Amino acid sequence: MSARDAVAAVTSRFTEHRPDARPAAPDGPLGWSGYAESRARAVERTGEEESVLYGTAGVGDRECVLVSFEFGFLGGSLGGLTGDRLEAAYTLARERRLPLVSLVATGGSRMQEGMIALIQLQRVARASALLRAAGLPQIAVLRDPTTGGGWATVGAGADVILALPGAQIGFAGSRVRPADADPYAYTAEGQSEAGAVDAVVAPDELPGVLNQWLTLLTATVPAEAAPVPRALSATALPSTGWEAVERARSAARPRAGAYLDAYFAYRLPLTGDRCGGTDPGLLAGVGLHDGRPVAYVAQCGTATRPAGYRTAARVVRLADRLGLPVLTLVDTPGAANDAEAERAGAGAAIADAFAAVAGAGVPVTTLVIGEGGSGGALALAAPDSTHVTSDSYFSVIAPELAAAILKRGPGEVRSTADQLRLRPQDLVDLGVARSVVGPADGA
Repeated sequence: MSARDAVAAVTSRFTEHRPDARPAAPDGPLGWSGYAESRARAVERTGEEESVLYGTAGVGDRECVLVSFEFGFLGGSLGGLTGDRLEAAYTLARERRLPLVSLVATGGSRMQEGMIALIQLQRVARASALLRAAGLPQIAVLRDPTTGGGWATVGAGADVILALPGAQIGFAGSRVRPADADPYAYTAEGQSEAGAVDAVVAPDELPGVLNQWLTLLTATVPAEAAPVPRALSATALPSTGWEAVERARSAARPRAGAYLDAYFAYRLPLTGDRCGGTDPGLLAGVGLHDGRPVAYVAQCGTATRPAGYRTAARVVRLADRLGLPVLTLVDTPGAANDAEAERAGAGAAIADAFAAVAGAGVPVTTLVIGEGGSGGALALAAPDSTHVTSDSYFSVIAPELAAAILKRGPGEVRSTADQLRLRPQDLVDLGVARSVVGPADGA
């Protein structure tokens, strides 16, 4: 698919912009013999003057600056003039206060321009950083292929990364990979499983998904606190600590997915920690609640892994930069503590989540919907706006482990649960939680 076909597939209107032309040596900055002829053939074949085009565009009812790569022009490679256009696109987005959407298809830096081509990556990184500092979102759509420096800057540097099914994605292009490399690792699906891509989106769904993302990320309403979700169960308050624990551990209790579905008109996922990991026990993204976008992070009742905490921190910081309120749903027996979790940096990941929540300038609202297991749960809890359901508990440690540490027998676990004062009503009395929320109407 050409660059212009890619643009036409997702936009309702597009106005192309062109940077001021600058003179270039016929065979490029290195005097590479035959480079001028190669460029001339690329122009004749594609009708384009460079490997990217950009301009303002409408995606559904949302305005953005759009960049599209022409892979037919020297493999969509980045050279000096490509850098001019990319930098101009980022600048245009910053000046117009518009989000940037990039439709990427590139083989990397242009060999015929040597280091002059490579340093364009620094220009792009700088332009991206300035756009990020201006509080404007960047969305990348990875087409086939997306490799090399284009992936490592325009693609992987975006806030939201979408990919087309089967697209080849990776820093190493197909001709420079190890001979025994697993080909699946270089696909959209493989990168999604590794936490580098937020979603793989079918071409016919892409315009609608882009419109939804632009709607969620460009809200102009004040970042008022996200309303506390209503409870999805109508249980009475537990009479003992152990009863609270049993209710929170019940398989029949409503889980995070049900709460998110009831809360949002629609929601879009942000998946993975961008460090090679995902946690299936954590849901994160941005959704629309009563016409307002809200970022969310939700534990699903399993031990949260380091990748989950890093994903949570990423989402909270993105929300903070874009002025979106945050909702967290706490439900975990605790942080994963197996050897694999320790090797993956559990302590540092939990610390990062604590820091992201503590440093957020936007309001964070927390609802404990099940187990609140120690620091692994507290890392995602808002210090001044945590609420609890009647079928939840929050404890410094699980009562079984507390009894073991205190050298108590199994028969003393229940009394230990009472001593820990972990019931919902205890948490309100202690000032840890602000309220026990009731059920929604009709629940």
